[in-house]
Amino acid sequence: MFFTQYYLDCLSQASYMIGDETTEQAVVVDPRRDVSEYLADARTHGLTVTGVINTHFHADFVAGHLEMADRTGAWIGYGRRARTEYPIRKLAEGERIALGDVTLEIMETPGHTPESISVLVYERADDAVPYGVLTGDALFIGDVGRPDLLASAGVTAEELGAMLHDSVQRKLMGLPDEVRVFPAHGAGSACGKNLSTEKRSTIGEQRATNYACAPMSREQFVALVTAGQSAAPGYFAYDAELNRKDRPRYDATEAPRPLTLTRFAELRAAGAVVVDARDPQEFAAGHLRGAVNVPADGRFAEQAGTVLDPASELLVMAPQNREEEIVTRLARIGFDRVAGYLRNPEDALEQLPGEVTRASRLTAAQLRAALAGDNPPVVVDLRTCGEREANGFIDGARHIPLSELPARADELPADRPLVLYCAGGHRSSIGASLLRSRGVADVSDILGGYAAWALAHGADAAAG
Repeated sequence: MFFTQYYLDCLSQASYMIGDETTEQAVVVDPRRDVSEYLADARTHGLTVTGVINTHFHADFVAGHLEMADRTGAWIGYGRRARTEYPIRKLAEGERIALGDVTLEIMETPGHTPESISVLVYERADDAVPYGVLTGDALFIGDVGRPDLLASAGVTAEELGAMLHDSVQRKLMGLPDEVRVFPAHGAGSACGKNLSTEKRSTIGEQRATNYACAPMSREQFVALVTAGQSAAPGYFAYDAELNRKDRPRYDATEAPRPLTLTRFAELRAAGAVVVDARDPQEFAAGHLRGAVNVPADGRFAEQAGTVLDPASELLVMAPQNREEEIVTRLARIGFDRVAGYLRNPEDALEQLPGEVTRASRLTAAQLRAALAGDNPPVVVDLRTCGEREANGFIDGARHIPLSELPARADELPADRPLVLYCAGGHRSSIGASLLRSRGVADVSDILGGYAAWALAHGADAAAG
């Protein structure tokens, strides 16, 4: 058996290729949109990809099933409840897919979405115990898939939670302890709230350590898994719908190319949004007015999808030689309206001096002094509920997680200074730049985030 996990840190997303080296047939599960790595591996190992399976309609990225099918002629498989604009193979409970002696078996595990499936992997067709199970977003390491995403429009979180209870507590926990668990996401993903940094586990380990795998009633389970979930990033519903559609294919050879500064300036003047992927400190030192800062070193794709509109035309300014990487990462979440990028962002800053501005970043001491002044700022906490509860918060701060800021920005007063903070100063730069791009004049963020505030103010900060 050939078995490989492909892990994309930016989206905490795992995909898989399983093949039979005797028959040279393989299936790819939950591929990302840029499929060249899977195809290269298949060629290296003498495999032909005959099928592509999506465990569900993904909401956090655009899956690469259409690209893979176009390149290989492979069939596309989903759970039997899936409805798509393109031809699919509907996979039902207990269905077996023989790649040779290596065999896959479908297990319907709805709950994260109605059509969700898991895939049992057998090294040999007559093995009594599976080698492993690809659980999609039904079961994570340390968590289970959230049942409240807009990807499942028309089905309530309570209905999906009840389905998930059966999928996890009866079906997946009904497998032998030694079965390996291979989820579709890891720590950092917004598809759950308590995901581990581990990329694989076993059913036995999850039975012993995963809070959602302990025996409990359906009511207890639903209450537990729906509590404390942060708002989903704004692009999730867009991507979930895009994965149902017969959408345009991604082709790296046709990706956006460098722009002249003149053309860049023309597009910007016509309304294109500048995505500045440089480090927050570089951005603060000088950036084009109205640009949104989404740093490349971090969860770029998810955070870009949180604060940008997929309908907007985008212009990319990125760290040197990372422009094409940024374009690819935007394409992975379906943000295809990228007009192009600048090879050297410093050119724009030097040649468009009248359009360059700085961003205000305060130290913890400066914020303390401002709060004691005559016109104290409104402080906004951009962290998740879990971060805030676990680590404390600045007394009096309004809590608007970054994922909710685009929709709730109007709640903030227009006549008071605003100061945003997150854990370390990364998300706060994103949020502050978003507000400035919307015309908010007096907005700052905290250098070093809450960590710097807590270090400077000790027990007072920890207590909130």
